[in-house]
Parts: sequence; C-alpha cells; structure tokens
Amino acid sequence: MRSHARTFAVLALTGALALTAAGCAASGGSGEKAASGEVTLVVHSSFPNKEFAKAASKATGLKVKVVSAGDGGELTNKLVLTKGAPIADAFFGVDQIFASRLIDGGITEAYTPKGLPEGAKQLAADDRGSLTAVDYGATCLNIDTGWFAKHGIAAPTGYDALTDAKYKDLAVVLDPTASSTGGSFLVGTVAKFGENGFADYWKRVAKNGTRVEQGWTEAYNGQFTQGGGTGTRPIVVSYATSPAWTLTKDGSATTTAALLDTCSNQVEYAGVLKGAANPEGAKKVVDYLVSREFQDTIADSMYMFPVDAGANVPADWTKFAPKPAKPNDLPAAEIGAKRESWLKTWSTATGW
Repeated sequence: MRSHARTFAVLALTGALALTAAGCAASGGSGEKAASGEVTLVVHSSFPNKEFAKAASKATGLKVKVVSAGDGGELTNKLVLTKGAPIADAFFGVDQIFASRLIDGGITEAYTPKGLPEGAKQLAADDRGSLTAVDYGATCLNIDTGWFAKHGIAAPTGYDALTDAKYKDLAVVLDPTASSTGGSFLVGTVAKFGENGFADYWKRVAKNGTRVEQGWTEAYNGQFTQGGGTGTRPIVVSYATSPAWTLTKDGSATTTAALLDTCSNQVEYAGVLKGAANPEGAKKVVDYLVSREFQDTIADSMYMFPVDAGANVPADWTKFAPKPAKPNDLPAAEIGAKRESWLKTWSTATGW
C-alpha cells in the first residue's frame, strides 16, 4: 500500500502511539454483547504493526493482533478470496481504487464509528458505512534532485519522466494489479491522457527501460537512489509527502521532489469484515483508527494526512509536502466500473 501506502511506518515511526495510549478507551461499537478477548486487524505492509497493537490493546481493553497481507492490492485480493471465512476481524489499507471490490462483493459489515471526524464523512466510500476513511494522500512521481544535478541532466517535471529518452532506464513504477499506490498512479494517467490515450503512454513507458515492482517498499527502498539502499533509479512512484522524509541533517531542505503535476489523490479505508469472529472487537478497533489518539500519529508514522482535520501534521509539511493543486482524479464510481478493463489494457500495453 498501501498503500500505502502508505508508507514509511517502519522507518519513520516516532513512538507516539505507545506514549499517547494512556488508557483512554476508544468508544465501543453498538451491539448486543460487549467486545472481549482477541481481535485481529489485517493491514497493508506499510503499517506500524507492533506499535499499533500495543496502543490499541491498551485503549480498547482488548488483545489486538495485527497481521500484514502485502500491498493494498494484495490485501484486497486476500479479503475477497476469504469471503465467508475472513482472515481477520477488521482491516485497514484498502484505498478507493479497490474499495468497490469489497463493497460490491459484500465483504464488509456496515458500521459507522461514533464521533467520526467530518473529514472521514466527506471521504466516505458510500452512504451505508461499508468502509471508514482513515487517512489520505496523493501518489505521484518523485525524483532524486541531487542525482540529476550531479549527472548534469535536466530534472523531469511531469509525466515525461517515464517516456523521454534522456530518462531511459532511470525510473521504477509499481504494478497496479498488486499495489494500491500503483493503481492510484495508473488512474492518474487515465485522467491525464484519457481512456483512448493512456495505453499509448504506458507503451512508451515500458519501452523506455522503466522497471516495475510489486510494491512500494521494493521500489522505494530497493530501487530508488534515495531509498537508503543501493538503488540506481532516481525516479520512483511514491507520495507527495515523501520529500518531507528525505530532509537534510539540519532539516532546512529536502533531497527529493514530488512532481505535483503527476499526482492522484488516494484515500485509505478500514472496515469490519463480514463473518468476523469478534465483530464487536472489530468495531472498537475501527473506532480507535479514527480516534484523535491514533490520528495524531498518522503523519509521523505513515506520511499520510489524517482525516481528522484537528490532528497533528508537521508544520514543515507546508514547505516540503504541499498538496497538489490540480490532482489527476476520477470519480470513485467510474474507477469501480472500469478498473478491471484499465488493468487489462495496462498489462497488454506494457507486457508486464
């Protein structure tokens, strides 16, 4: 994921979850019996599992177990394939690209948390409470600005970063069939180039030596030159907030840049799984995900924006992680209706 995406939880976690969980219980869900015992939350691979489990357990009075299920697309597939015998009680990390698969497939139990932030209501996936919005951000191309300066190559500014011959073999993208981040970026290209033009764009992307990875972690940490490893590609699909993570030691500047003209908005959802062994416990976990206590940690732990407008967001994000002014977005209903067709077109165009 991640999202997510998505997405720097393991690397950037501040420990705020453990410190702020001072026994403040999240509001309980409705139902005939009180939540008790163990409750399992399944998440995408970029989530602070241990820290959340500890904090949520203390806040809810339950034994909260957190398990990972790959990127957002992989998580969605597993939830769909285990319908009727869910692998957890609740989930987090499916975004609007794949949300309709859960809603149309009857995978979730409708539930609206008490005290739901207004921001979450505005980002609702439907009017039945099938999913609960927890955070949001924008996927887009990121570049290593220092790499281009060092090599005397003009830095790209838009979608041409993946197709211009001078950037051949320099980019890594994400497989939209497996990654929700990659799916969001694909939808952005459909919005930008149109249904009759995005396939041609992706053909040129594939011919330009672009590498494709299954998930964000493999792409950013493994292939990107600023990922902290031995990566050799200075262009990567990531987030508009990513440059706020790659700051210089004194925090006065960032070593990367997000190409805001290539951004597409992304919303990450949580929900109660139909057939859950502990549905009341699942509701309490979803309550906790939108509580101020957890919302205050989202920016620092996952580099996404919390749906609670009053929750903590670093002051320097205004400078280093500005939101895109004109994101390349499409209506959720259109995404749900045409997603599978777009994915097939993408696969045919790229040969990946």
